[in-house]
Amino acid sequence: MIGIVIAAKDEWKAVLDKYNIKDLERYPFGEYFKLNIYETDVIVYRSDIRKMNASGATQYMIDHFNLKKVIVVGTCAGIDGSFKTFDVFFPNKFVQYDCTVKESEPLIEDKYTVELNIDEDSVPNTGMIATADRPVVMWQDYKDLKDNDVTIADMESAATAYVCKVNNVEFVAIKGISDFAIDESTSTIEDSYKDQFDTYTRNTPIVINNILDNYLEYAIKNHFDYKN
Repeated sequence: MIGIVIAAKDEWKAVLDKYNIKDLERYPFGEYFKLNIYETDVIVYRSDIRKMNASGATQYMIDHFNLKKVIVVGTCAGIDGSFKTFDVFFPNKFVQYDCTVKESEPLIEDKYTVELNIDEDSVPNTGMIATADRPVVMWQDYKDLKDNDVTIADMESAATAYVCKVNNVEFVAIKGISDFAIDESTSTIEDSYKDQFDTYTRNTPIVINNILDNYLEYAIKNHFDYKN
C-alpha cells in the first residue's frame, strides 16, 4: 500500500473534487479514502498542516496500513526567485528550519535534514525544501531562507520525510509553487498576508490538478532511495 498525504484544507478539497470522492473514512488526524490508480492500491489521507500533524498522521498510517511508500502532494511557497508560480518540484533535500536558535546557531543543521537520490533528468525540478510550523509570510523569514539557499518552503514535508526515514519507509514529495512572500514594507502586514493568502487559495487547485495529472504516476511507479 502506498500512502499519499495531503495537508491543507484547500489542497484536500481539490483532491476530493479531482477523484469525485464523496465517502470518507475517519482516523485520529482527519479523513482518508482508498483508491486504485495506475494499477496500484493507494490510501489518500489528510494530515492537516504543521509538523506535529504531518508526523503523527504519517506514523499512524504506517502502523495501521503497513505503508511501503509515502508521497507528499501539495503546494509550497517559492523562495528561489529564479522559479515562478506553478513550477513543480521533486525536492531532494528536506530541512527543518525552526529547530535552532537562529540568532546564535545555523538556521539549518544536518541532524534535521533528510536527503533523497532523485534523477534530475526525469523530474521538472529538484532543490531544497524547508519546513517549519509557520508559513513563509514575513519578509524576514523569506530573506533568511533565501540566504540559506532554500528553493521552496512548506509546513509538512521535512517532518514527514523524517518519520518515513526512521521507519525505513520509502518517501518522495511533489510540490508546486502557489505563492511567494510579499514585502510588507510596501503595504501593511495584514494586507500583505491577505494578498498572499488570496493568491494561495486561487492557485491551489491549479497546482494540485497539475501534480495529479502529470507527476503522480511517476512518483508511484518509481523507486526513491535515501542518500544517507
